[in-house]
Amino acid sequence: MAKDKKYYVIFKGHNPGVYDDWGDARDQVEGYPNPVYKGYGSAAEAAEAYRRYSKKEDAGDLGRFLAGASSRALPKPGQPDYMTNPEVDLDAWAVDASCLGNPGKMEYQGVELMTGRTLFRIGPFEDATNNIGEFLAIVHAMALMTKEGRFHNIYSDSVSGMAWVRNGKIKTQLKTTPRNGKVFELMARAVTWLHTHQFPCKVLKWQTDRWGEIPADFGRK
Repeated sequence: MAKDKKYYVIFKGHNPGVYDDWGDARDQVEGYPNPVYKGYGSAAEAAEAYRRYSKKEDAGDLGRFLAGASSRALPKPGQPDYMTNPEVDLDAWAVDASCLGNPGKMEYQGVELMTGRTLFRIGPFEDATNNIGEFLAIVHAMALMTKEGRFHNIYSDSVSGMAWVRNGKIKTQLKTTPRNGKVFELMARAVTWLHTHQFPCKVLKWQTDRWGEIPADFGRK
């Protein structure tokens, strides 16, 4: 199935406007100090966003509009910005997990790369592990795409989570406790889903050393 078409609004860049090609849009933000831009799912939505932006005359209103234009966190000074890296598939989703303790309190989420918009956030679950959360995040993204009939590549920074998805099997030494029954239920459902569905897109390794922290990161390191 073809990927969803994206349209890009450059609010602050070399040549602000609406673009239907990311290569052209990227040219408007590369080398521009603190650019503001966002991807939209339709030309009409993109045009309306730019029209509303253009009508903002009050400095306060304009500032609030730009603050809401992109929900993605801007990289810290000196860190790479994946949005300007041609290696990154900006139509993809990114997933990640966080676990406070091992085992501990775990949650996972998925975001849209282009906008940083949170697509799902699940948990927290007690007495779980980070690898389990990474695995569940990937499968959750796959299942959500399948349910909605829109497919994108998925980025994960977890070698173990990706291997478990690829093999359709979880390798964990986590023991059952009175508090983690739901986690084991989700793991069983995820494995069953993998064995009963075909996923047409790729699960790709996020290259943190070149691209910075994965956009779905919880920021708790």
